[in-house]
Amino acid sequence: MKNTPHELAEEFPDKADAIHALKETNAHFARLAEDYHEVNREIHRLETRVEAASDTREEDLRKKRMHLKDEIAAMLANA
Repeated sequence: MKNTPHELAEEFPDKADAIHALKETNAHFARLAEDYHEVNREIHRLETRVEAASDTREEDLRKKRMHLKDEIAAMLANA
């Protein structure tokens, strides 16, 4: 199990300017980014054992993060 945060800037290092611009100009993208960060922080707390959760809950969160990341990637590709 990795304890590495998956911040958007780390996931898309070449898209930092586009991420910032979309957060400022696109409310849907801004909400996706915020949702991603919330889920990502929760997963990180589980990985570092700051909080506890069932394996099912952790798996569900990982799937949600991946879905959000896919949607964010699609929007970045079209930006």
